[in-house]
Amino acid sequence: MPWWKTLGNKVGAKQASSAQESRRQCLPDGSSLLSTVEMEQEKISLSKELNPDSASYRCSACHGDEDWSYGNPIRGRAKSRSLSASPALGSTKEFRRTRSLHGPCPVTTFGPKACMLQNPKTIMHIQDPASQRLTWNKSPKSVLVIKKIRDASLLQPFKALCVYLMEENNMIVYVEKKVLEDPAIVNDEHFGTVKKKFCTFREDYDDISDQIDFIICLGGDGTLLYASSLFQGSVPPVMAFHLGSLGFLTPFNFENFQSQVTQVIEGNAAIVLRSRLKVKVVKELREKKALIPNGIDENGVLPPSLEKESGRQMMYYQVLNEVVIDRGPSSYLSNVDVYLDGHLITTVQGDGVIVSTPTGSTAYAAAAGASMIHPNVPAIMITPICPHSLSFRPIVVPAGVELKITLSPEARNTAWVSFDGRKRQEICHGDSISITTSCYPLPSICFRDPVSDWFESLAECLHWNVRKKQNHFTGEEEEF
Repeated sequence: MPWWKTLGNKVGAKQASSAQESRRQCLPDGSSLLSTVEMEQEKISLSKELNPDSASYRCSACHGDEDWSYGNPIRGRAKSRSLSASPALGSTKEFRRTRSLHGPCPVTTFGPKACMLQNPKTIMHIQDPASQRLTWNKSPKSVLVIKKIRDASLLQPFKALCVYLMEENNMIVYVEKKVLEDPAIVNDEHFGTVKKKFCTFREDYDDISDQIDFIICLGGDGTLLYASSLFQGSVPPVMAFHLGSLGFLTPFNFENFQSQVTQVIEGNAAIVLRSRLKVKVVKELREKKALIPNGIDENGVLPPSLEKESGRQMMYYQVLNEVVIDRGPSSYLSNVDVYLDGHLITTVQGDGVIVSTPTGSTAYAAAAGASMIHPNVPAIMITPICPHSLSFRPIVVPAGVELKITLSPEARNTAWVSFDGRKRQEICHGDSISITTSCYPLPSICFRDPVSDWFESLAECLHWNVRKKQNHFTGEEEEF
């Protein structure tokens, strides 16, 4: 080999070694750690070698931190989620971040049979929102139909949809038991043969999370929130028809439901992953009457998301829109402390505070003066409700942080918390609410695509930036 090629190879190897050393991060104990990107690239290569048929991989920096869930644990990493404590004054120890500020990578399998179509052009396993499309591992066979209760105008669409799903597509249809108790359905003789084929369930009693392939909602935005509450883990794809009052989250019209449902069953649909909040409520055990929150059923049975530990109650919720902490019936200001990754960032003195997802930014948070954020933006919003301060503005924090809200020691009264407007309960001294981004998003099926649907909802439902057009100058006016 010529000497100049040998020299070039040595120089190239030296530069590569130098570049690799520059990408290493020095740890306090003197050891070194490759950059996150390089480690993830090594994990991808290793994953492909061990399992060449695998279409995706799990990022250890994002997955496995769902150790709050009750039941089967998710494989995980160290439990520490907060930033390491700041060093004391005069300390020579370095401050090192122990986890990413970005939110967890969303689980891209939705229910038993649905998943996201993998895009070979993805960069760092995050897909372009415009390329997120639904696909099925197997043909869907079961569908959950959620209908708005006590709305007579939805009876005919509900019947037509169920007949189409059962007779035309030979699907198993699940409905809530109280839906079939509507007198108009009970007294309909022509619907009797179809009604006998339904599979029914009761909320807080029956677990159907592993039996549903996809969900169809008939009604307004509340039906989508209700669908989210039924699935505390992976959520099947949701197709929402606009048959309610507002319909910001329901992009489909019912007129051509046959062709639209057929496209979804065939896997020809765009989806938007709506991030949810993972909430843990820790309550000190008090009198027996105070031990029964709204989350326990009428028989006093603990749901899967509630457990007791060392004199405390811990309850878990998956929230699509927002967590609202307010002053409740008291006439005093609410006084709550807000911690971010273990550090006190502010004390809210006012009517309360809203912690919302980007999906919830167009709900209560928008009414309280917050900005509206597209669902694909990984973020958590903190919005005060009528703060007694002229400088308290809403803020947006990264999706990966962990918020903790407690009652301030100086608070004159208790606070109240609700989750998507439900499960309202009192928060007293010694109780805490921990909030972070869940790795289980809600996959909402789009009518066109995530961006077009969102801006169309802003225009149609909220009349965003509606104003009379300014008249242009005439030729004579331009001269002046």
